[in-house]
Amino acid sequence: MVHKKNKVFVALSGGVDSAVAATILKEKEYQVSGVFMNLIPKKKKYSEARKNFQKAEKNARKIARVLKIPFSVLDLSTEFEKQVINSFLNEFKKGRTPNPCVVCNQKIRFDIFLKKMRKKGANFIATGHYAKKLKVKSEKLKVVYRLFQGKDKEKDQSYFLYNLKQNQLKRVLFPLGDLTKKEVKKMAKKFNLPVQNQPESQEICFVSDKNISDFLSRHLKTKSGDIITAGGKKIGKHQGLIFYTIGQRKEIGIGGTGPYYVIEKDFKNNNLIVSSDANDPLLFKKELIAKKVNWISGIEPKLPLKIKVKTRYRQKTAVAILTKNKEQTLPTGRQGTKNKKYKVKFKNHQRAITSGQSVVFYLPADAITLQNNELLGGGIIA
Repeated sequence: MVHKKNKVFVALSGGVDSAVAATILKEKEYQVSGVFMNLIPKKKKYSEARKNFQKAEKNARKIARVLKIPFSVLDLSTEFEKQVINSFLNEFKKGRTPNPCVVCNQKIRFDIFLKKMRKKGANFIATGHYAKKLKVKSEKLKVVYRLFQGKDKEKDQSYFLYNLKQNQLKRVLFPLGDLTKKEVKKMAKKFNLPVQNQPESQEICFVSDKNISDFLSRHLKTKSGDIITAGGKKIGKHQGLIFYTIGQRKEIGIGGTGPYYVIEKDFKNNNLIVSSDANDPLLFKKELIAKKVNWISGIEPKLPLKIKVKTRYRQKTAVAILTKNKEQTLPTGRQGTKNKKYKVKFKNHQRAITSGQSVVFYLPADAITLQNNELLGGGIIA
């Protein structure tokens, strides 16, 4: 029997993960509805990306039809362009390398989408993320929601969820947290879902040609400059510093020699600094400063704290010590609130730490929780 308090709106992307998430919830007798978020603006410059979304919407409709659940389309293209695409471009303008999926989760999926679904009577929203939520009681008998890596370490997506807050986690379900990708595909086949053999999408959804450089060149003004080795030798010309990121090897544009690796972007002199040594010491750092930090629990942990850290999604966690940064920023905003910064000092040097990317904090797994690493929170590499 479906319970009225179990009304859940599943963000159907048209892929296998969200399809199986909806299937699991229906099997558990939730009152399930499917919602496809249309995120791409109706502008000529996004025409190819919009075609991809139209295909995804058709798949989402098919999924809802097979599952016999209500289906609707929610147009969030205006909000997505403002909050995600424009933010993405502005970060590149400033010489940083942003992560748009993190911003989309923070601003769109778990904020605007959640609020709109709540107005429609949703008790929960659900997504196909590989992550696990646990509801626990603290020492003061207060309910706290904790977030952990998903069972499938290769597919775990907790990295993208570090901006979640307690009031959001309360209303979010992650049905795939205890499943591997292999198990999800088996379920898709078992329930004869129309996307069971669909290839996975890895690119940024609004960059249809899969080439970020081409996308940036169409949207931003660029200025060419010199490519210089760490020793000061001029060896070529770059097409614009915004096209490069720290540690990059491919598409630097130096023929005949190499390979070369980007070790620095000198915006003052408009020079791209490179090295032919993949293990050049200048590529490695032992600490970083994190800003705009969010704590999943809503409370800053007792510092200093030994943690595990990721500075890229596909990266293995690295051991580090987290402390407050002594040099705090000046007050910001009309009310003079402090924008706290934190220092992460690694046990071992880390390669290609890049400003603008997300740095995510985990507590090591322990015998008490019997879970994978717990997500404490995260921020932006300053």
